[in-house]
Order: sequence, then structure tokens, then C-alpha cells
Amino acid sequence: MGAVTESTTPATSPPVTGRPRVDVVLPCLDEAGALPWVLGRVPAGWRALVVDNGSTDGSARIAREHGATVVAESRRGFGAACHAGLLASDADIVCFCDCDASLDPGLLPGLVARVAAGEADLVLGRRRPAGRGAWPLHARAGNTVLARMIRRRTGVALRDLGPLRAARREALLELGLTDRRSGYPLQMVVRAADAGWRIEERDVPYRPRTGASKVTGTWRGTLHAVRDMRAVLREPAAGPGAQAAPAGAGCR
Repeated sequence: MGAVTESTTPATSPPVTGRPRVDVVLPCLDEAGALPWVLGRVPAGWRALVVDNGSTDGSARIAREHGATVVAESRRGFGAACHAGLLASDADIVCFCDCDASLDPGLLPGLVARVAAGEADLVLGRRRPAGRGAWPLHARAGNTVLARMIRRRTGVALRDLGPLRAARREALLELGLTDRRSGYPLQMVVRAADAGWRIEERDVPYRPRTGASKVTGTWRGTLHAVRDMRAVLREPAAGPGAQAAPAGAGCR
């Protein structure tokens, strides 16, 4: 599996001593059809944190039946669900993965290994379409434009804002992430870059999702995502270790 690396600072994080504890945060809104496959792919010994964001299809029950810890987050929003999972975690390293079976959590050990070894601070899975309809053309084009905007804003040459990712929990909390909607993954990358993190990409297959997309599957969802991400990109750049200005306050 190929890797694309963008280093922003020399190595600063020491390796994790011993076997790291890892939590996988899975934001969930009506993903009953995908959950059994996703949870079955979480590596043995890792904890799956399914954050139920108001599902009405029995997702929470199915998650518990498959051994996951369920966190309830009543405030709607992708970022709200992700951050609730981060706050509920007590692991050394936290991973994030979409809960729609488009990404395989079984690939996360390769990302975690880089973080645990102290060789990277944030590792993203760069999506590579695997199957017809896995990544709609308009969504792929939008992602390319966003990657260019990230490079202009931060200097980090990413090719994808990958939703499959891994980083140290304490470091993530120190970023002071504030967006609670679609801008959350972008804000994590922007603030990490501003703080001088070493950010890497690794190629991962991107499968056709199970069920309908809540964001890129609709024009309304896409427009909301664009609005949220523009708010993040308007944040003033913060120096290493500084707290970035809040974003997304008007996107509740």
C-alpha cells in the first residue's frame, strides 16, 4: 500500500511504550445495514465506539449486539458525533472511520503503527475507488479542489481529506476542535498543520457505501458541507502550539 508523506516538523512525538490502547470512533446515523460488517472488521483488542447521532433504525441496538460501546450524541452533526467519541475515549490512540462500510477499519493498524512509533502525528487514509459508484464524480472533484485549498492555507500537500484517520487522543484534544458539522475533519487537519504536526497519507480502498449518503448524496448536504468547510478555511492561521480561533459557531 503506497504512502504519501508531508512532514511539517522533525519527529517530536516519542514512541508509545508497550502495546497502545486504541479506540475506533464510528459516527453513526441510521447505519443498521452496514454496522455488522464494519464492527466485524475492527481489529481484535481494539474498542469500537459507535456514536449514535439520533438513529431510528435500531443502529444502537445492533452495535451493542456486535460488542461495540455505544455513545449517544443528541446534537445532530458529523462533527458532534466524532467529538463525542473523542471525549468518550480513554485510549492512547484514537481512530476515526465512517460507519457506512465504504472504508475498512481492518486497515487501521497500518495507520496506527506510524503514530505509535512516533513517526507521524496524524495519518489519513487516501481513498482509492474500488468499485463502480464508490466515489461520485462531483464529490471527487470537490475533494480535489478542497485539497488544493488546504495546500494554499497550510502548505501541506494532501490529496484527500481522508475520513479514515489515526492520531494520539491527548494531542487531538489539545487542538481545541470546535466545528460540530461537516467541517470537523477539515478543521482537524488545518489545526494540526498550524500546530506543526507531521501529517501523512496512505492509500486505502474506498468501497461503495451501504445506504444513502447524508452529505455528498444530496445537493443540500453538499451545500451544507461546503459552507462548514469555508468557515474552517477562514480561520486565521495559528502558530505551533497556539489555540486556533473557533469556527462553525454559526453552523449549529
